[in-house]
Amino acid sequence: MRIAIKWFIRTAEFVAAIMMAAMFLTFILQILVRYTAPLGWLAEAVPLFEPSRYGWTLEFCLALWVWIIFWGAAFVVRESDHVSFDMVYHVVSPKARTWFAVIGGLAVCAGLLWSMEPTWSKFHILRLKRTATLDSLLGDWIRMRDIYSIYMVFLLTVSLRYAWRVWTAIRHGADNGLHRTSGAADQ
Repeated sequence: MRIAIKWFIRTAEFVAAIMMAAMFLTFILQILVRYTAPLGWLAEAVPLFEPSRYGWTLEFCLALWVWIIFWGAAFVVRESDHVSFDMVYHVVSPKARTWFAVIGGLAVCAGLLWSMEPTWSKFHILRLKRTATLDSLLGDWIRMRDIYSIYMVFLLTVSLRYAWRVWTAIRHGADNGLHRTSGAADQ
């Protein structure tokens, strides 16, 4: 089981890295086209550098940014990587910490699951809306709902993660290694 989880985490990190590399390369392409656009002779000599062909780069970077944020938050960022205000958490008893983990986890899980239906109903409208410029890159099949669909994956995945956190806190207590910080214990 641990091998499968480790493989899944590595794959999720790889996908995030590929998306970041694609966004970076597209950004570099934007810069190249922007600074060669005033050179009209270059576009005539090399039609590949025609600036009007690269309107899609901005929207592609924005779509990748949305995917990187929600993909990373759902699959790459660990609970211990999140900012938390845990001054009270660390001074209470282990039983109280378990209750904090259970109540907090249930609140996050319930809030995210509750927001899924209203979010999906808004996505119903986006199924008709086409992207402004990505047609030239991906064809006319992609819709705004496809771009923002990663948000639904995020809602479901983070809900499941917090449900699992609640389950493990009930079974093993809140301090089963989830809130470790780097230091002497890690070395």
